[in-house]
Amino acid sequence: MNKHANKLAGLILAAALGTAALPLGAVHAADDSRALGEGDISQAVRQLSQLHIMQGYEDGSLAVEQPVTRAELAKLLALTFNLQGADQAQQGFTDVNPQAWFSKYAAEVAAQGIMQANDDRFEPRGTVTKTELVQIVTKALMRDAKSVEYWAESLDPGSGPVTRGETAYLLNMAQQAIPSDKAKITSIRSLNAITLIVTFDAPLTADNEAFTKAKEDFAFTGGLTLTNLPRLKTGSIATYIVPTSVQQPGVQYSLTYRGANAGTFTGNADKLNMTEARQVTNDTFELESLQANGVVDYGYVISAYSTGRGADAFVLDENNRANGKTYQIISSGQAREVTITPEGGQPMVAKYVPFTQSTDGRQEPKFRLPEGKTLTPGVTYTVTSDWAQIERPSFVAQSIAPLDIVGAEAMSETSITVTLSEDPGDELFSGRSVELTDAEGHKLTAAYKYSSRKGAVGIFDLAPDSKLVKGTTYSVTPVGEWAGSSRTPLTAN
Repeated sequence: MNKHANKLAGLILAAALGTAALPLGAVHAADDSRALGEGDISQAVRQLSQLHIMQGYEDGSLAVEQPVTRAELAKLLALTFNLQGADQAQQGFTDVNPQAWFSKYAAEVAAQGIMQANDDRFEPRGTVTKTELVQIVTKALMRDAKSVEYWAESLDPGSGPVTRGETAYLLNMAQQAIPSDKAKITSIRSLNAITLIVTFDAPLTADNEAFTKAKEDFAFTGGLTLTNLPRLKTGSIATYIVPTSVQQPGVQYSLTYRGANAGTFTGNADKLNMTEARQVTNDTFELESLQANGVVDYGYVISAYSTGRGADAFVLDENNRANGKTYQIISSGQAREVTITPEGGQPMVAKYVPFTQSTDGRQEPKFRLPEGKTLTPGVTYTVTSDWAQIERPSFVAQSIAPLDIVGAEAMSETSITVTLSEDPGDELFSGRSVELTDAEGHKLTAAYKYSSRKGAVGIFDLAPDSKLVKGTTYSVTPVGEWAGSSRTPLTAN
């Protein structure tokens, strides 16, 4: 790291003049090489100083290259994230004087589980590694670790203790990523025919991200609609992937957010590049796209899903590039439709099967024919779309034998498990229902609980206000032909 404490001293002392003493850290921001930059340090320190989060020693020293202590980090965390309210629940530490300047901050971060305190010892003079700092900031910010790791890439890659400068950099990034219920849109651009990239001046709160609230807040002209909740991109501060209904190429749209004019954008003609269409079941088919071809499902690049995707999750920069490749992003499949036409027949509209966009490590959204319709074996079908360009759009339908229901058990008075003869994958369970009939002919229905499948077993929830009667034996059968004519008994406990 460059030794630039002297160059920063004047700036820091001017910004911190008259404030309480707390060691200062130099700050850096990632440039194209992900290396620390002196200008970035100055800017970040200025921002933290203006917020009275970071201040210099009373004697004017900075010591930006020294390791940050756990005591210093506790105070920086408490001020950055406005932590308060839990310290009374934390017992005193055996190695902390209750009158120490950092005592209440140590108690607060330990009580909230942000910093560990083992055996009633806080170890205030101890240091932290880069890995530990990332974990601590992740907990304090309540953000995905993948994003914080990305912000920390420009820190010293060694295993030694992080400096006060490195700590300041990461906390400055995290402070900008604190959600706000007053967030405003700063830019809008259309990425493809069904996706916008929208940047705010701060991340949205969980309440404002919720779909019901977002539908009220996002108002488009030209009949365009929000089709699912906005999703924060992994590694970004406040940039969102926003799924829309299909945009009309060349049409000028305006967006109003929470009643305020947020800007305009032009409808995008770019369709997503899909590799092929292929049959999955007698009423369901899928569209394949490949990351190797530069197309990625948004589940791999959004903050909310990064933990669940594990090592497959990655970060796209502001130009949607990673590892030298620019990616198309498939936003939410919710409300998506395609047209499927049998050779010599009439076209049908097939609707997206929820939660099948990228499952089991695959990127192949499923679509289902209208209720009661099935694919005719031997007939060639062609799939077309106003949001996807399909390289191989046709397939010859085959006869695919349905899997049988081989078992069912009551989980509670409102939920049951259904077991098939083999693992169907999400594409078969999703959107399916079963009927439960007792000896007197009384019927109940239960619908698959999305994303509940474990192998061949899925959870089905009874319709609202319906309950199993204890001691009653039911015959469980599929609604429709998705599991053929199979049936199995179930006795409510």
